[in-house]
Amino acid sequence: QVQLVESGGGLVQAGGSLRLSCVASRTLFRFNVMGWYRQAPGKQRELVAHITSVGSTNYADSVKGRFTISRDNAKNAVYLQMNSLKPEDTAVYYCNAVSAFNGAYWGQGTQVTVSS
Repeated sequence: QVQLVESGGGLVQAGGSLRLSCVASRTLFRFNVMGWYRQAPGKQRELVAHITSVGSTNYADSVKGRFTISRDNAKNAVYLQMNSLKPEDTAVYYCNAVSAFNGAYWGQGTQVTVSS
């Protein structure tokens, strides 16, 4: 059973930074796309950023210029560096990994809270 284990969430003041990490375990296959979604209270889950196996990236307009996604294919890991955080970035952040042959997987979520 594939597991995506997230870490790095927490409480930070507006303008601060956090780095989220997600490592896929119990798997020998590689993921075509890895990324991060978030869900704020009362809102739908939304894409934050994703990155392909060759390094192509895509970001939500709301985080462009502030967040940077990266991955380590050898470790089956994806990271999200979040700078200049705003209160509206407060949400549960979920790691997502997609394999063309094995389907999609989700992490358990990590809380990010930005205080004003």
